Amino acid sequence: MIKRSLYERVLFETICRGSTVLSEDVCEAFAAAIDREVFPVAKTGLEKTLESIRLSAINSTPACPDTGWPIFYFKVGDECAFEGGFTGLEDAARSAVRNATRKGYLRSTMKHPLTGADPGDNVGMNIPDFTYRFVPGENLEITYVAKGGGSECFGGTRHRVVAFADGISGIEKFVIDSFVDSTRAGAICPPSILGIGIGGTANIAANLAKEAACLRTIGSRHPEPMIAKIEQDLYVALNSLGVGIMGAGGSTSVFAVNIEYAYTHIAGVVVATSSNCMIARRASSRILGDSSVQPMQQPDWFEGR
Repeated sequence: MIKRSLYERVLFETICRGSTVLSEDVCEAFAAAIDREVFPVAKTGLEKTLESIRLSAINSTPACPDTGWPIFYFKVGDECAFEGGFTGLEDAARSAVRNATRKGYLRSTMKHPLTGADPGDNVGMNIPDFTYRFVPGENLEITYVAKGGGSECFGGTRHRVVAFADGISGIEKFVIDSFVDSTRAGAICPPSILGIGIGGTANIAANLAKEAACLRTIGSRHPEPMIAKIEQDLYVALNSLGVGIMGAGGSTSVFAVNIEYAYTHIAGVVVATSSNCMIARRASSRILGDSSVQPMQQPDWFEGR
């Protein structure tokens, strides 16, 4: 039995790590972009941002002033036993968010959508957000994602129904048009990690796009060759636009293009995009059935898909 005191501590530590220390794949993407950048202003911008990221990790301070929405992904073994069950887990996550806000790892950015009322602790109706995946075994994996306001609010999330007759070219056109519109004035903080959801209902496609943007590692490829080719084709096309860091021009407009899909109705294909900002904050931890804890370099959300 995994005690609540243990998983609440791990939840808090995962939030703090996700807010202050960027994953290796993100830092490597910055380094690669700096090496190939030919525009001096863009190169300087990438270098300064990477240095800021390193200082945040050293000083244990938020990697961005916008600490985003608190979002949790739980991968739960079907033999996993934890004190308090799922209601206890969600209650502990709320407590961890409050604690992280009080200690300055998160800013108070969550408000009532109509009145603007501020609870001051980033906890309210349907926030934090929880998504579950159930797998064999007895482990509990926790992934915390900070989805930034810029990448979400300023056009970073869009969807459209594409006719079957429009095929892959119709999907790609919508994605490119959406990216161009959303990156004006650097609104979604490019270079982006662009997630794309194809198929399902509108909410299924949007959720898949968000998972692709936030949980896929930079440099990964979808295991199905057809999907992987679309990812690569869009990666090349979007980087050819010259959007660059914060829309100021440059060789790198996206760090990655990641696609996930669901089967769909014959009436049409929903396509959704979800942008993740360049610093792509996330952190994962695994609690084993024997209550030992393993910090994870990357989430394995898509393993065994």
